[in-house]
Amino acid sequence: MSEQSELDYRIERDSMGERQIPAAAYYGIQTLRATENFPISGLKPLPTYLDACLLIKKATALANGELGCIPPELSQAIADAADEILNGALRDQFVVDVYQAGAGTSHHMNVNEVLANRALELLGDAKGNYQRISPNDTVNYGQSTNDVIPTAIRIGGLLALQHSLSPALNEAIAALEAKAVEFQDIVKSGRTHLQDAVPIRLGESFRAWAYILTEHRTRIETAGKELTVLGIGGSAAGTGLNTHPKYRDRVVKILSELINIPLTPTPHLMAAMQSMAPFVSVSGALRNLATDCLKISHDLRLMDSGPKTGLKEIQLPPVQPGSSIMPGKYNPVMAEMTSMVCFQVMGYDSAIALAAQGGQLELNVMMPLIAYNLIHSIEILGHAIGALSQFCLQGITCDRTRCEHYAEGSLALVTALNPHIGYLNAASVAKESLETGKSLRQIVLERGLMTSEQLAEVLDLQKMSALPH
Repeated sequence: MSEQSELDYRIERDSMGERQIPAAAYYGIQTLRATENFPISGLKPLPTYLDACLLIKKATALANGELGCIPPELSQAIADAADEILNGALRDQFVVDVYQAGAGTSHHMNVNEVLANRALELLGDAKGNYQRISPNDTVNYGQSTNDVIPTAIRIGGLLALQHSLSPALNEAIAALEAKAVEFQDIVKSGRTHLQDAVPIRLGESFRAWAYILTEHRTRIETAGKELTVLGIGGSAAGTGLNTHPKYRDRVVKILSELINIPLTPTPHLMAAMQSMAPFVSVSGALRNLATDCLKISHDLRLMDSGPKTGLKEIQLPPVQPGSSIMPGKYNPVMAEMTSMVCFQVMGYDSAIALAAQGGQLELNVMMPLIAYNLIHSIEILGHAIGALSQFCLQGITCDRTRCEHYAEGSLALVTALNPHIGYLNAASVAKESLETGKSLRQIVLERGLMTSEQLAEVLDLQKMSALPH
């Protein structure tokens, strides 16, 4: 071996043999094998998922140090290395593809190796000197992929909900409620089956959307509580093999403090390892939210359609030119983007449901797919709703004249006449109005069915469109 290659590489060994590892790399031999085995998507671990793994490793190192399972100076070095990476260092060292070894062993060892090598450096030692700090025996003391990864999905999901989706939902609800107040006295035509319906208040349309999102926020919060019950300490098969009796309670307590969310250990470690039900619950709540966000985004596009040949009851803020060939065109791009994200979340939910039933016996080996899809769903849905709120909802304006013109011209106004002239007479009036273009008021008066005073009372658009108290 030349002097140059000795400078460029170090030799690492595992149960399968020796390999050259780039000297600058903080990952080790098992990570190298994984990069060779899984050149699948080019997708790397999500930052939030990586943060969750690092927080678990910090908590387990501190707990094992306190309990005398590993020397305190080593546990602190591992915790310090985790803090450095949580603060942004060495993020490029986590290189295993999302689609990898079952259960997430490859990513898990990537984390163990990087932490071991950085901890060695912090102690003044050389990377690869695993006699002092081993990825398996020290960083991973008392742990297994089988309890670390499901715990990381839980912590990652909680972090994503806390930082991405919850703030975005709150912002969107506030924006919709503000528009509800602003547009409360504007009457527009309702539409069912995309046909004319009785008048409604534009403000109430926005208030309904705010209420819908508020209900989804509650559902997601309820589902998210399932993520706070952790199976860390289950070790390889849920029996807690090779763990200190006080280990799992101590790790859960430290993790609670690190993320400032109350966490509890599961009553049954094997159940937490085998069942993916909490992730299915959260994903289902996300899918449910996505279906209504789709409906809202489609409604916004319809109400903004035009400007000359559509409804154009509202104006969504133009944020970019809408065509490469048609000058002056603006498109409802924020609503369109939201729809695409919602479709993706719904697709991810289907994959999560399939993966959740893909485990056998003591382990679900499909966890890497669940981890990526669940956390990514939370984050992209949160980012989409946040962008929709900031660049669309908050700046919506309306065309009062157009809204009131549609409301006044709707054939469905005849519905209010039913109690006064009967259904058949009302249907005949509506048919004549459609055929002749005459207004409902004019036809009713011509037929002597009601007086002008009675019509003014019955066809009062403000009264007709008010919600019951």
